Amino acid sequence: MRRLVRLACALAVAAASGIASAAPPGWADALTGRLARIKETGVVRLGYREGAVPFSYRGPDGRPVGYSIELCDAIVATIAADYAPRQFGVEHVRVTPTDRIAKVSSGEVDLECGATTNTPERRQQVAFSATIFVTGTRLVVPRESAIRGVGGLAGRKVAVVRGTTNEAAMREIERLRGTGMEIVVASDYAEALSLLEGGKVAALAADDILVRGYLAETRRRHEFRLVGELLSFERYAIMYPRDDPALAEVVDRTLRRLASSREIVWIYNRWFVRPLPARGWTCR
Repeated sequence: MRRLVRLACALAVAAASGIASAAPPGWADALTGRLARIKETGVVRLGYREGAVPFSYRGPDGRPVGYSIELCDAIVATIAADYAPRQFGVEHVRVTPTDRIAKVSSGEVDLECGATTNTPERRQQVAFSATIFVTGTRLVVPRESAIRGVGGLAGRKVAVVRGTTNEAAMREIERLRGTGMEIVVASDYAEALSLLEGGKVAALAADDILVRGYLAETRRRHEFRLVGELLSFERYAIMYPRDDPALAEVVDRTLRRLASSREIVWIYNRWFVRPLPARGWTCR
């Protein structure tokens, strides 16, 4: 419930920020940036993550689904209604924590619909929507481990996934506290948990909600536990190109509509409160 309140408040701020409620007259006749290409080609390219449950992952039929995907679908519907030609489609492009920013910057992806934290460093390369979820870095340890927080990592190894803000958070903690912990970078959660299971690292540092989803998805919740306080503050948002005011207007207007109609609450409940589609478990 606390997450829901934070989410609703964040989107309410976006809704009250003076965003235009409708496209300006003649806007569609003078499109620029990605919307001009979308109107010309009739295709929106959505970036998705394969294992970011419940934000973005492959559903039973192999198509990307999730909370962030559904928000992006709403943005696509706005684009289709306002600007798109009669024949209009969506192309899903797989992204990873390592290449997601580059794919948005290069034009390979129009909207990145995953679990990406809005940071000042990333805003040098891309733009972000209003906050859609708030989480933070937590430690994952084997069920039998005596570690109960970051203080137990002194002189030990901790795994992080490459391209995530968790790596930066743990390096900053080490810089400030000087615990002597060693950070080991893994390519994904599967590799990181393999290192943890094999005793090569003492803990995994990851976003609370993502690692909960991954452990539930792989049915391994009984093997590990999340311990300690939040070690960082992660504000997830939809990522899109910088310096593209036309696309930014569509993104902001869509989120405002979802917030003002309270449809955002129904979408949130579908992915975080009720059992996930075709799975029967939740991420709570």
